Amino acid sequence: MTKESPLLRISLMVTSIIVLLAAMWAGLLRLGWQWPVLQPTLILSHGPLMVSGFFGTLISIERVVAMNKRWPYIGPILSGLGGLALMFGVPGLPGPLLLTLGSLMMVVMFIVIIRQHAPAPLYTIVMALGAVAWMIGNVLWLFGFPIYQIVLWWGGFLVLTIAGERLELGRLIKITRTKQMTFLAATALYILGLIIMLPTSTYDLGVRLAGAGTIFLGVWLLRNDIARRTVRQTGLTRYIAIALLSGYFWMLVSGAVGLVYGGIPAGPIYDTMLHAIFLGFVFSMVFGHAPIIFPAVLHIPINYKPYFYVHLVLLHTSLILRTIGSLTNIFWARQWGGLINAIALLLFVIVTGPISFLSKEKKS
Repeated sequence: MTKESPLLRISLMVTSIIVLLAAMWAGLLRLGWQWPVLQPTLILSHGPLMVSGFFGTLISIERVVAMNKRWPYIGPILSGLGGLALMFGVPGLPGPLLLTLGSLMMVVMFIVIIRQHAPAPLYTIVMALGAVAWMIGNVLWLFGFPIYQIVLWWGGFLVLTIAGERLELGRLIKITRTKQMTFLAATALYILGLIIMLPTSTYDLGVRLAGAGTIFLGVWLLRNDIARRTVRQTGLTRYIAIALLSGYFWMLVSGAVGLVYGGIPAGPIYDTMLHAIFLGFVFSMVFGHAPIIFPAVLHIPINYKPYFYVHLVLLHTSLILRTIGSLTNIFWARQWGGLINAIALLLFVIVTGPISFLSKEKKS
């Protein structure tokens, strides 16, 4: 067993939360809320802060804890520092470079994992491909590619990571070989779309293929995820299942928008496609997995309470409002939907952080 100071894990988690708050502020500024601009480049950094600074650091910490070694901590340290550099507007390339190096470290971690468990199972390969997608997105960003051409690579990092984790849990219900091959086909279509969208001439086709792959994966998860069974239970188990299943719905929405509208590089439709996947799908997964993952990482128990549904319901209802506003060009609905999105995320942070910690202190 490799021991390290819990202070390092907690510091990295706190760093990721700070970056998340900065990303939320930047997102609200982009929606037109006339609030203080903390530094000039913050608005442009919304996406990189959210994906690489927050999610990249968070998922890297999870991987490090699972590996139970010290050297992989280099990854979340780099991505955490990169997120802070981006947040404070450090001039030059320190932020993008540190975040790219952090994603490279995650790829290295998966290379080690795959070599240790050769032949690696499909779910490990899929999660490794997610890490590669994150690194490719960061490298393209570092070399000046426009965000609209690389943001789905960042999305691929999260989609493939989560899909791989859910496939791994499928061992509990013995996913058949046929279903595994179907999953592989959906993943291949999704990745093909990401590759094809890189040249400007085929960007539209790539987005449509990635959208089709997203729908394919979403349908597969809805039909085969263990959450379909556990949703019939009670308490935390049911809460997690509802969070996951509702997230898969938004996966279908994002894929449908991409498939129907294709390569729109900006505007309300583009906003709908991205936030259906990043907010509706990914944060539903975070809400659902947090009561299990956070205690494993921080060694601080999170006691389930029925009020966990408040931030989950608030997230989805506000995202519906935002989506309606985007698709119908009702600006106030889109703007207020975005603000309530942020409130839902803030409530989640408070409930799973300070409230859980204070609850533990009170019991002890």
